[in-house]
Order: sequence, then C-alpha cells, then structure tokens
Amino acid sequence: MNWYAIYTKPGAEDSTGRLLNKCAIEILNPGIVIKKYVRGKYSDIFEPLFPCYIFALFDAEIHGHMIKYTRGVRYIVGKENPLTVPPGIVDAIKKRMEGGIVRPEPEDLSHGDRVLINEGPFRDFYGIFKGKISGSERAMILLEALHCRMDIDARSIIKV
Repeated sequence: MNWYAIYTKPGAEDSTGRLLNKCAIEILNPGIVIKKYVRGKYSDIFEPLFPCYIFALFDAEIHGHMIKYTRGVRYIVGKENPLTVPPGIVDAIKKRMEGGIVRPEPEDLSHGDRVLINEGPFRDFYGIFKGKISGSERAMILLEALHCRMDIDARSIIKV
C-alpha cells in the first residue's frame, strides 16, 4: 500500500474523501484557515491546503479502477502509471495538522525587516517590521508610504 495524490473536481475534495473513506481507504485532505479581508473586515476562511487534490493510501492494482470511477475523481496523478507520494511528505503534513487543519509556521521576522502587506486595504504597500504585539496575532509596522505606525494582522505581511 502506498500514498497517491488524487486530482478531484473543484470543490469536491471533502465529498470525494468521504466516499473513499466508506470504501475503507485512508484519506488525507488537509485544510488551512486563512484570514482574508472580506467586506471591510478580516474573517477566518477554511480552504483546502491543496485545492483539487487529496491523498489516499491504497494498493493501486486492487483499488485503482474503483478510485478512478469514484464520483468527484478526475484522475489519479500519473494516470496510467500512478505516481506514489513519498511517505515522508505525508508524515510531514500529518505532523503539522491539528483536527484536519494545517497550522502555518509563523514567518521569522526581526525588528527592521522590510515587509510587504499582501491583503487588506493596504495591500501592496511596504513597511518596516517593528515587532509582534504580545497576546495577539498582530504586528506593529512602520508604513513607508504614509510614514506612520500601524498594527496589522501578522498573517497579512511577508518578508521581502
């Protein structure tokens, strides 16, 4: 038995995973919670970590045909010669999962690092990282364009 990546129809990762689970096939369908700026405020949005892909543990010779024709499956990656996913990759994903959700590792930022805001009303603005605000997921930056300090969600900045 090996791990394989299965390409699914868009948005069918969960339903396809449930169908395969009913057939006693172990499924790995990691998700991620992303904070997005929607309608004027930040909201936590659940999204698949790998959109249109799930991982399944099965024997390709025994279960390959059944999986290929399961509702929601487009194909097993590799098609006629399915490609196995190295177990180390699956283990690394499982180690970072909590309740089906992968927790992203916080970016290592230091005082004075130049950052780019990648979402929200100040998207594509640059700033200087001043520090994380204790007890929250927010960070203090000096916004270059306006020469002012502001606190912002730490997940919406990246180091440049």
